[in-house]
Amino acid sequence: MLILAFETSAKSCSAALHDGQKLLAESYQNSGLTHSQTLMVMAQDLLKVCGKSASDVTHLAVAAGPGSFTGVRIGVSAAKGFAWGAELPVYGVSTLQAMALGLGAWEGHICCCMDARRNQVYNAIFLAENGKLTRITEDRAIALAELKAELEHIDGPIYLVGDGAALAHQSLDIPELLLPPEHRQHQRASGVALAALEALARGESTDGAALQPNYMRMSQAERERMEKLQIKN
Repeated sequence: MLILAFETSAKSCSAALHDGQKLLAESYQNSGLTHSQTLMVMAQDLLKVCGKSASDVTHLAVAAGPGSFTGVRIGVSAAKGFAWGAELPVYGVSTLQAMALGLGAWEGHICCCMDARRNQVYNAIFLAENGKLTRITEDRAIALAELKAELEHIDGPIYLVGDGAALAHQSLDIPELLLPPEHRQHQRASGVALAALEALARGESTDGAALQPNYMRMSQAERERMEKLQIKN
């Protein structure tokens, strides 16, 4: 088994190779370059340094959202293209689940936050117990005020991860909220690979044709279009 995983849902971009037992290699970049410039170069370099070729890849995995509309679209398109050419299974996983798995917390709640603007975050809450991750909420877009009301009823440490972690930490002002080191906060392709392994263990299977991004809500352009139509009507 050789999983090639992509993560492009936010400002950072990463690719990883996992053999089903261990992470072989990962490339991460948060330099501001566009993902369309860096993602496939990362993938090619990883394969080369690991002594692998594209034909060795057996599964594709990608963070399918929520996240940046452009970022998610780039990652999903890259995974679909790679999988279609080689007729490989491809797993579109929750960006939020992948970042929780990537943190690797042993005990405590994990609150995944991505900045969704308008005082909202894309969010999901997980519980880590003895190294096992349990989902507490579904992926959602939630107002920071609503999230605060939920988190105030949780006992013990709550780890904030995601590109909205610092925003949530500052805005929510709850003593139990903990910020991991900066390099552990962001979503990474290694977490995407771990989420795909969980899907494989459940016997799930899919292909590139069926893979669709999960934007969770309309883009700003779509919202503005709907508002204009409502005004006309």
